[in-house]
Amino acid sequence: MTQHSSQAPNLTVLRDSLLAQRAELLSRMAHERGGVVGRAEVAAEQYETAPSDNAQLRTERETNFAMSEHETAELADIDRALELMRKGEYGNCIDCEVKIPAPRLLATPTALRCIACQSTYEAHHKHF
Repeated sequence: MTQHSSQAPNLTVLRDSLLAQRAELLSRMAHERGGVVGRAEVAAEQYETAPSDNAQLRTERETNFAMSEHETAELADIDRALELMRKGEYGNCIDCEVKIPAPRLLATPTALRCIACQSTYEAHHKHF
């Protein structure tokens, strides 16, 4: 194996992995929602289906909405990575512009930042 091949991830393998993740996510979303719909439609449906004074139903609606938000963000991350591949810009850190190491991309194909920049980003954008 050459040094170059150990430095650069196989984009075809990564693209195929992202496409498979995307297909699985869309299938799961369609199954859970009865079809792929926008997050505003999900929110409207969740808040129209039950009385707002029932704490258990409110909690369930909020949980379902949060899961929908997570899935929507995950789909956007996958689509962003695929678009960067299409443009020939995939694998470059969006902050420092260095090549993201192959092991990181193999572990997280949607990574936009190198580990150092991701750590800095997370330190400044904590989610509670």
